[in-house]
Amino acid sequence: MLAIAHRSGNTVAGLREALDLGVDLVEADVHAYRGRLEVRHLKTMGGLPWLWDRGEIVHRRRHEHLDLAGLIAALGDDHRLMIDLKGLHPRLAPSVAQLLRASVPDRGLTVCTKSWWMLDAFDLPVQRVFSASSRRQLARLRARVAREPVDGVSVRLSLLDAEVVDELHRGTERVLTWSVDTPEALDRARSVGADGVISKDLDLLRGVIAET
Repeated sequence: MLAIAHRSGNTVAGLREALDLGVDLVEADVHAYRGRLEVRHLKTMGGLPWLWDRGEIVHRRRHEHLDLAGLIAALGDDHRLMIDLKGLHPRLAPSVAQLLRASVPDRGLTVCTKSWWMLDAFDLPVQRVFSASSRRQLARLRARVAREPVDGVSVRLSLLDAEVVDELHRGTERVLTWSVDTPEALDRARSVGADGVISKDLDLLRGVIAET
């Protein structure tokens, strides 16, 4: 089972900690904002200088300003980065693809998104992962992989059962699932036949790594 560190790539320290642990991939959230490729989970608040998520509001000046180029530089020669494209900015995917071609043209980094049209911007050797977080998206994903094989899929755990995973496996070798942050969720991911778990709990991932 693949061990994927959820959001650990949103800081350089988190990236290095997860890589040193031995995870298979480190996930980082990337947004396009005013010509920058910002690495952060927090969302913008319109034109206001604030970033937010559930129960959290942070002024931009107090938030670590990490861009994707800096994160890739910190990655060094490693390839274990999964870039999660956030938002619908029309320049997000092309800008990320251009950066990858210029900085790591021969390395198979992974890119995932719920907005699948963005994946068309990426060439080999990038691994493209189609994400689904709702029943409607999952229905579209099942139809998509039935038409044409894909590099990988990432599906919310509550949407999966063994039958769905088996169907997805007909069009991909990697069925990833999230969020797997408890032993109970890990047991469920195993029971449905998922190939990888995406978790914020590094101790849980350490156990997954030890079993492989």
